Amino acid sequence: MKKVYLLLIVFMISTSTFYAQSPIAKGGAQLNAGVGLSSWGIPLYIGMDFGIHKDVTLGFEASFRSHHERYNDYRYRHNVIGISGNVNYHFNSLLNIPPKWDFYAGLNIGFYHWNSPNDYYGDHYSGLGLGGQIGGRYYFTDRVGINLEFGGGNAFSGGKFGISIKI
Repeated sequence: MKKVYLLLIVFMISTSTFYAQSPIAKGGAQLNAGVGLSSWGIPLYIGMDFGIHKDVTLGFEASFRSHHERYNDYRYRHNVIGISGNVNYHFNSLLNIPPKWDFYAGLNIGFYHWNSPNDYYGDHYSGLGLGGQIGGRYYFTDRVGINLEFGGGNAFSGGKFGISIKI
């Protein structure tokens, strides 16, 4: 009976160790791309995340969106280009989440350039943006998954949806 208990304990420890692994390992990288949610056009984004700790990633992202606006009898086209950096804490180890899933939260900082016509008198501007995000991924394979992220304070005021590929 002691052998059964010992075997059961070894199985539970090895299983929890397997499931506690972070989706992006330290030294690993991941490519992310997709579309954003915004009231100012549909942003497109591409970025990379790098594992710097078993639970922490550091990343960067580039984005573009175009918005058409009608004001009185005029049509205006606005373009926004953004470059940002982010840091995320991944909760997989802490909450013992299976490696097919990845739940995270973090902060981002970036520079966004608004390009509007010269005769447009709106309040669009270029500048620094600070924000936070919370998101998750589901991996279909060991390398490919989908992501969904919600956040505010940056070019993606609503969130974004896309694909993630581990490199």
